[in-house]
Amino acid sequence: MKTLAEFKTSLNSDRPADGLSVLLKSLWYDGKGDWHQAHAQVDHLNDKASAWVHAYLHRKEGDIWNADYWYSKAGKVRPNVSLAEEWEALVVHFL
Repeated sequence: MKTLAEFKTSLNSDRPADGLSVLLKSLWYDGKGDWHQAHAQVDHLNDKASAWVHAYLHRKEGDIWNADYWYSKAGKVRPNVSLAEEWEALVVHFL
């Protein structure tokens, strides 16, 4: 899978494609509307990339304080874009 369009098409499947990184699996589950499964993919990870996805998920949840904590751990600042735009940017970045 190499493009955002291919990733979005994969959301029609019942499960994520084989070979996706844990970060893309998290974003895939989020794209399917399963926030809890998306969160479970990254909740236990401590690297900066995982913290970035984790931050996005808490922003989506509406827990801004927690989101800002994870953005900080990722070395990022909460973006001033829609959640959909951030999701797409994350997918493209990790593809």
